[in-house]
Amino acid sequence: MTTPPNLQIRPTGAAPQELAAYSALLQKVFGAAEKFSPEALAWRYRDNPDGAVLGFDAWDGDRLCAHYVTCPTTARIGTESVRGLLSMNTATDPDYAGQGLFTRLAQAAYAAAPREGFGFVMGVANANSTPGFLRKLGFQLVAPLEAGLLLRRPSRFETTDTGFRIDWTPRRLAWRLANPASAYGVRDRAGLTLISAPTHLPLVRCVGFVSEGLVEPGGPALGASLFIGLEPRLDLRSLGLLRLPQRFRPSPLNLIYRPLNAPAPASLDAARTAIGFLDFDPY
Repeated sequence: MTTPPNLQIRPTGAAPQELAAYSALLQKVFGAAEKFSPEALAWRYRDNPDGAVLGFDAWDGDRLCAHYVTCPTTARIGTESVRGLLSMNTATDPDYAGQGLFTRLAQAAYAAAPREGFGFVMGVANANSTPGFLRKLGFQLVAPLEAGLLLRRPSRFETTDTGFRIDWTPRRLAWRLANPASAYGVRDRAGLTLISAPTHLPLVRCVGFVSEGLVEPGGPALGASLFIGLEPRLDLRSLGLLRLPQRFRPSPLNLIYRPLNAPAPASLDAARTAIGFLDFDPY
């Protein structure tokens, strides 16, 4: 299909009719999922304490033909607290595929971001989307994420030394755990808080780690522990990490990063970057 002459590029919004349109397109492209419901999108797009999403949409009259959104976040980069963006939902209606709409929408978002005070954009891309982010949009491939079962659960961070980590505060974490599309468990472990979420694997919960005392314990019991991410503050080998075969992983996941404005660094060091499932929302 050729690009329609009346195609309009508009900023992403969070009005009920916009959320309904995004929900319909995302479920058309990726299948029915609770995380694409209007309620879950309202939580993510509108209610984030770091601010509403920054994104752009392509409209053909009243028809939404492509959607790309980034979500505000805050990271500790060295000693600096830096506002940034998490690259999130992207979808193009199959009738409008092959027209470069995703690239146009992403470039519009990254051009607007520095004016809004955002220093970087990060994301976790699958095998299909990673090449486009690297070649067309100038991202760094930081590293593939670890994905495996932990035989033992940590009770504390072994070091606090990181070059990059998401800065979870009680307010941000309370919002994150209010996700209407999941059911989280919280366990304190004498210096460390372990947060878990149900996964696509029976009796297996994805686990992430934050400093103790940021959120009250509670929620469902913890089953087998799946770790997805990078964690320089823990020795994953000593915790018995059993890497998942590719066929059991939700997708090959790659951490990608692009600086937008100072003081964000030009690149990230994978060996000093901490990222877990809480930071990029697979569950």
